[in-house]
Amino acid sequence: MTYANVGLLEASTGNRDALVEILTRPSAELADAGCLLYEVGVNDDDPEAVFVAELWVSAEAHAASLQLPGVQAAIAEARPLMSGRMEGMRFDVLGSPLRE
Repeated sequence: MTYANVGLLEASTGNRDALVEILTRPSAELADAGCLLYEVGVNDDDPEAVFVAELWVSAEAHAASLQLPGVQAAIAEARPLMSGRMEGMRFDVLGSPLRE
């Protein structure tokens, strides 16, 4: 069953663009791990927030991806840029009107 993870990561003051740069680097490793979609965005109504929407082949694939060397390196690089505020939700995808 397809798995979705949608979250908010808050950058510390002045670090939003640097955090976005890390999160948007090309990564064949993620696709190989079962990531179907990884979209990063911002909303100036919350100027330090970075939003991430992920779609995975399964919850297990997502969990396993967190152990990949490239993902671990990105987390280590991003962590000092973050305020500590993280919000999110996870859910199993039941369907979509855009595909059969």
